[in-house]
Amino acid sequence: MPSNLEASDFDSANTPFVRVMVADDDPSSCKFFADGMRSLGAHVEVVTDGLTAIKRARTETFDLLLLDCRMPGGGALQILTLLRDDAQANSAASLAVATTAWLEPCDRQPLLAAGFSEILIKPCGLANLRRIMALVQPDRHDVPVLDDQAALIATGEATTMRALRLLLRDELTQLDRDLDQLNRDSDSFSDRLHRLRSSCGFCGATALSTQAALLQRQLAQHDATPESVARFHKALLTTLQALDA
Repeated sequence: MPSNLEASDFDSANTPFVRVMVADDDPSSCKFFADGMRSLGAHVEVVTDGLTAIKRARTETFDLLLLDCRMPGGGALQILTLLRDDAQANSAASLAVATTAWLEPCDRQPLLAAGFSEILIKPCGLANLRRIMALVQPDRHDVPVLDDQAALIATGEATTMRALRLLLRDELTQLDRDLDQLNRDSDSFSDRLHRLRSSCGFCGATALSTQAALLQRQLAQHDATPESVARFHKALLTTLQALDA
């Protein structure tokens, strides 16, 4: 696991406070992820088993969950499924990234469908962590509207990617029509955002997925603002424009 982490690689002094939970039973991985995220300005809590990860995520609010796929007490998929099904969990809508040293092709789609925004293959580098931080802080990073490489990895080939993007376009068109009504029903809005994040994961719609995750977290905490809804709507329209290009 790479360990050369320089604070100068990122302007942490100007980075908003981000709270991260790293859950991994491998000491080297824990150290790399924790040191790397701290070098990028995050406040990091480390746990080494699934049961503790679930307990902490239920009682504390994290901006980002880095969850290893295979740990004692439950891996990434089990942890996030339990959290997403528990509306009272403080981190139920937090942005989540799965980490693993090995991923079978058939395992990728269930992770994305469960709500993971990214899947990191270990060992990885600081550039990967910087990209993950971009998901948490989209206003401070260059987040792509459509990431073709991520979509091809998720779908396996270009034909499937294009077909899913056509479905995403239809979904976004309908969501745009429904937005005013959803804005008056936070539970329905949160459910739509959860399903949208899965679609975005398969289609590489990174910027929209990021805004959807942020808004879903705010809805869960009952602190969504008109500004956050407007940012989400802007990302939706920008993604629609990119899909039409």
